[in-house]
Amino acid sequence: MTQDRAPSDLDRRIADAKTAEAARTGAGTGPKAPGDAKGYKQGSRVLMDLIGMPLGGVILGYALDSWLGTSPWLLLTLLALSIVAAFRSIYKISKERAE
Repeated sequence: MTQDRAPSDLDRRIADAKTAEAARTGAGTGPKAPGDAKGYKQGSRVLMDLIGMPLGGVILGYALDSWLGTSPWLLLTLLALSIVAAFRSIYKISKERAE
């Protein structure tokens, strides 16, 4: 009969297999590549556009209405324009590749 291998040889082979599998799948490589973060950046831009543009339109419209006495027309107009601008910006972002 053949002689059994030593446990240290088995441990070494298991460690080699784990290393090879990690290299194959890319697991345990530390921080992700810069290209992987682009999707997160795009998502953050979409969120900021959806929140920031209409909020800015409301604040600016309210301030101008208070100053000019045209309440609520500038508020509504700037809110509508800012929503259109936000969706236009989101449409442009969606055309970019996340890769």
